[in-house]
Amino acid sequence: MANISIRRPNALGKAMARQKTESLALSMEAKLGIRWHWKGDQLTFDTPRGAARGTSGTVSVDDSSVRVEIDLPLVLRGFRGAVEGKIHDELDRLLR
Repeated sequence: MANISIRRPNALGKAMARQKTESLALSMEAKLGIRWHWKGDQLTFDTPRGAARGTSGTVSVDDSSVRVEIDLPLVLRGFRGAVEGKIHDELDRLLR
């Protein structure tokens, strides 16, 4: 079960939301060293090193919503609120 689960409406359409999700993943790859790949309309990621090491999750994109599910390692669970706030901020930016 994910430590963080957020679903947001998607008014951009699946193709645009998917493009923006991939752009964000590329940015996170550069900043945090995440590894990611698409499985259909679900971007799966994990973080093998760095400050967020052990974090994994998915971003599912469809015509009407974007859903983010993240599993935090035990060491980062104390920061769950801050991480969740950052995700909300990124979704606000992503889904404009």
